[in-house]
Amino acid sequence: MMADPRFFAVAGPLSVGALAERTGATVDGDASTVIRGAAPLDTAGPDDVSLFDNPKFREAFGQCQAGSVVVHPKDREFAPDGMALLISETPHKAYALAVQALYPEPEISPGVSEGAHVSAEAKLGDGCGVADGAVIGANAELGAGCTIGSNAVVGEGVILGEGCRVGAGATLSHCIVGARVNIYPGVCIGQDGFGFAPDAEGHVKVPQIGRVIIGDDCEIGANTAIDRGSNADTKIGPNCWIDNLVHIGHNVRLGKGVIVAGLCGIAGSTVIEDFVAMGGQVGISGHLRIGTGAQIAGGSGVIRDIPAGETWGGYPAVPIRQWHRQSAVLAREAKSSNQESGKS
Repeated sequence: MMADPRFFAVAGPLSVGALAERTGATVDGDASTVIRGAAPLDTAGPDDVSLFDNPKFREAFGQCQAGSVVVHPKDREFAPDGMALLISETPHKAYALAVQALYPEPEISPGVSEGAHVSAEAKLGDGCGVADGAVIGANAELGAGCTIGSNAVVGEGVILGEGCRVGAGATLSHCIVGARVNIYPGVCIGQDGFGFAPDAEGHVKVPQIGRVIIGDDCEIGANTAIDRGSNADTKIGPNCWIDNLVHIGHNVRLGKGVIVAGLCGIAGSTVIEDFVAMGGQVGISGHLRIGTGAQIAGGSGVIRDIPAGETWGGYPAVPIRQWHRQSAVLAREAKSSNQESGKS
């Protein structure tokens, strides 16, 4: 099925040879084959490019009608006869670049809508676009080429680097954001952290006097919340990819290239080092350190530090092999208990 043209403009047609140049792949077959779109293996037609990088779909690959498929060199033997292949050592990346070439991000429509409210004391760089209902506060600064979606709020003093995209209904305060950061609809950045002094007569709020600092080239998914620091800054390193519905507490620090899947929660003052990857619904307690390159299985609850490079899972999380052994023991015990109950 082709992408719906009501929502996605196609930059093609592009030849397979042109896609090879864009992706760094090499062509095996007719480089002049014309490609107009992208589609899955089982629905792709002669005008489409597709991807094969999972052995589960080998049969679909062998029967595929796509004009071209991106594959690893070891998988070219499974291709239908006559298909123009894009050969890459990193097929998923090459396919992503091919789809970017065919369906580029829509160009910015520069200018401030009459329905927006922009403070006279705000500074907007060249080519910024501000949609209906958006609010930009005093002393806010937007770099060149930023886009602010409908009803988004960029609060007083907020700084955005060049090329940032702020989705509809997002709210930004107390933050400094790097260049080319994509902030999806409904995101809240810079709101109060969860800080209070418990008291029997009524809890006492601790003022949250830090900021949120976000590095370049980050993706922050829809309805994610990133709290500002309490007495230091919450920091998100460059090239972090944060999914939808994630909560990052005050004073948390993410290194570069961290991946956080949906519904994760990271409690205050935890440090996540470079290139950590978290599956969905991971919960991490406060004041912990997760080492460089660690991986955490989805649904895990982390209550102690994780060393660099290790994979953990479970609730509470433990090294992954230990978790699998525990699960196997519990399964055997449950089976044995069921059998004993049946005998009685």
